[in-house]
Amino acid sequence: MTAYDPNNIFAKILRGEFPCYKVYEDDHVLAFLDIMPRSTGHTLVIPKAPARNIFDITAEDYGHVARGAHKIAAAAKTAFKADGMTIGQFSEASGGQVVFHLHMHVMPRHDDVALLPPTSRKEDPKVLEDHATKLIAALQAF
Repeated sequence: MTAYDPNNIFAKILRGEFPCYKVYEDDHVLAFLDIMPRSTGHTLVIPKAPARNIFDITAEDYGHVARGAHKIAAAAKTAFKADGMTIGQFSEASGGQVVFHLHMHVMPRHDDVALLPPTSRKEDPKVLEDHATKLIAALQAF
């Protein structure tokens, strides 16, 4: 397996070298909006521990990511009046992984609305700011 690359885009976000629309952070995880969302409120939850994918993250660190995704999902359901939620984690290119820092996708879903194709469009920054504000407000209840 290929080694973790500390210069991947998510590692740079963690170090503050690249901006993001942060919605949640604790000692173990960072959650921010996907700039190419597949649904309204599509959020990524990443560990602060360096991990390429599910094959090299510790169970403890993965647990932190899962708990973060759980928290984001609950708040996103409220913030975006979602009917359901799709949670995804892809490992290695053949598994659909594009950025090689472990991350979980939290995608609010609405009845009869399909997910957009991956990387199909970049969202307007004003829309992302609005979505971040809504999600941050909803997280206050959790």
